[in-house]
Amino acid sequence: MTGDVAVLGAGMHPWGKWGRSFVEYGAAAARAALADAGLEWRDVGSIVGADTVRGGYPGYVAGATFAKALGWQGARVASVYAACASGAQAVNTARAQILSGLADVVLVVGADAAPKGFFRPAGGDRPDDPDWLRFRVLGATNPTYFGLYARRRMAVHGDTAEDFAQVKVKNSALGALNPNARYRKRVTAEEVAASAVVADPLRLLDICATSDGGAALVLSSTEFARRHGVSRPVRIRAVSTVTPRYPSTVLDLPDIATDSAVAVEPPADTFRASIARAAYEEAGLGPEDLSLAEVYDLSTALELQWYEDLGLCGQGEGAKLLREGATALGGRIPVNVSGGLASFGEAVPAQAIAQVCELTWQLREEAGGRQVAGARVGITANQGLFGHGSAVIAVR
Repeated sequence: MTGDVAVLGAGMHPWGKWGRSFVEYGAAAARAALADAGLEWRDVGSIVGADTVRGGYPGYVAGATFAKALGWQGARVASVYAACASGAQAVNTARAQILSGLADVVLVVGADAAPKGFFRPAGGDRPDDPDWLRFRVLGATNPTYFGLYARRRMAVHGDTAEDFAQVKVKNSALGALNPNARYRKRVTAEEVAASAVVADPLRLLDICATSDGGAALVLSSTEFARRHGVSRPVRIRAVSTVTPRYPSTVLDLPDIATDSAVAVEPPADTFRASIARAAYEEAGLGPEDLSLAEVYDLSTALELQWYEDLGLCGQGEGAKLLREGATALGGRIPVNVSGGLASFGEAVPAQAIAQVCELTWQLREEAGGRQVAGARVGITANQGLFGHGSAVIAVR
């Protein structure tokens, strides 16, 4: 088991469509996190940037870009790209630097200025890029994949379009309480059903938008936290960044085929379930210890799948857990009390960091109207393209 690192500060730039540079959003989030930590930028020994990607070029050297925006002061720098898992990998890089003694205080920043509409690959021919292939060869856009996954849940587990709509209803009610959310309006099941079909059975309100936004964390050693006068900080107990295992027998974006299991038995866990299991094992905790979870709800159907992959219920029981109210605020295991991507939209390098911000505020009991009573342990979960797993467990 690795040692804990302290979360001294958390900060965000509100999500939206602001039409400005991602650097502005990241710098604003960084300043907010530093202010929350009671530290100055000059106190930071290292900065880790989660990369923004434009035209296939990652990040504009994201870590150094944020350092320049804050003012050159000689800090160590790293830049991390892992698609939607970039933020969690940036947290893991910062943690490794702290635990190895390379830095006492590390600033983690992610920000994006997303293009309008659904994500699509950059131009040009790249036949060795599975993301390019699934768009150009199959026409399998992100919403197409989300729709196919929803259909699979309907066929295998009996989920309904009404179940999917209730995920949006739950998350929009919580997003309405979050000042950093882009969408702060409650949505009814009838409004979900009346929205345009994008990829049957999913409608427009079942799928998250693309957004601008930024998030940042100030992490430190627990010894530094004590010297700084923080005797009981939120602590990161585990970070899981695992890859899939062979054979992969469940189709997972952006792949367009699965491995054959004729000669080799499939692993005991699916890829997403293995992400959570690795985090639990590292933390010495289990799903029964959780107070809340922040998960990657690219679509309403995918949130239900995360319930099962996190071990909050058995396979096929996600919709039942939702119907019982267990994942709502005040339920047994609230999920996406931030409002989730349903309320924020995707700002790719920032979203895994934003999830940890939410855990931090919840564990400090600073979440206002969306506060989970008695929160002590939280988990985040998402995944990035090309086999990037991502989960963080925070405790207090």
